[in-house]
Amino acid sequence: MAQGRRDTSCRNAAPRGRALPVLLLGSALLSIGAVQAAPANDTAAAAPAAASAGAKCDRATFRIILDVGHTAESYGAMSARNVPEFEYNLNLARRIDERLKADGFSETVLLVSEGKARRSLQARVARANKKGADLFISIHHDSVPGIYVDKWEFEGKRSAFNDMFGGYSVFVSKQNPHYRDSLRFARLLGNQMASKEMQFARQYDQWFMGKFQRELLDIEAGVYRYDQLIVLKNTTMPAVLLESGSIINRDEELVMASDEHKNKVAAAVSSSAAEYCGTRGRAPPQVANPGPKTAKPAHRIAQPHKPAVARPARKR
Repeated sequence: MAQGRRDTSCRNAAPRGRALPVLLLGSALLSIGAVQAAPANDTAAAAPAAASAGAKCDRATFRIILDVGHTAESYGAMSARNVPEFEYNLNLARRIDERLKADGFSETVLLVSEGKARRSLQARVARANKKGADLFISIHHDSVPGIYVDKWEFEGKRSAFNDMFGGYSVFVSKQNPHYRDSLRFARLLGNQMASKEMQFARQYDQWFMGKFQRELLDIEAGVYRYDQLIVLKNTTMPAVLLESGSIINRDEELVMASDEHKNKVAAAVSSSAAEYCGTRGRAPPQVANPGPKTAKPAHRIAQPHKPAVARPARKR
């Protein structure tokens, strides 16, 4: 899901990367690499509880809605090799659906929507709320803000790419009526993804993301807060949005298309759903303290001063 179009499902033509933002981005990314993830102080404590409560989960009656992000008409991001995000979302969601049902979650519903932009978003939320579920998971693949893309040619067609960003991320909305449960599942899912040697997208809480900057809720699980997402804030059940990885990154796009990656994500979703199902009703986890953010450059661009207004001389 590209930046700034999560709720509009549209793509604007992006300008070629400018020199100054790219230099700042490179500097910031170097700083990101130095950040050490603080341990989540309640994850370990939750593990024994999950093990003891696992048998209480009735998977046959636990309903999960798998929302395929975007539609064929409003396809979301375009990958570095000119494949619509919707195709990636649909293929991954189908693999997750197969794994969940094979693991006993027989009530899983694959939600594929039609139409354009906001109207399709409202329609999918209405369908999900009408069906009712214990959990709502929206499946997406990531892109980058237009200012950070560059151009290349693939199979005779011009396309955009950015190889500096990558990784998965999980989003929740505090406006969801079940925010605490949404956060609980998001942390379980993020930790499962990390346990399978997948890295989370570290850039979202950095200053250079500007209006796309998000609050980092858990630095180990890769969970961010994004209140404005329609599919998260308007659903009447616990809801998360998973960005499986970046398809604008040329190397990571190849990973996203592989069966190995899809199987890893499907296993992560199924395992986290089983743990969440078995631990519902317990006290919500504390949110881990995120690591330090990358500092802004010391220099600032001088703002123009307003011209002084001349005043008439006083008569003496």
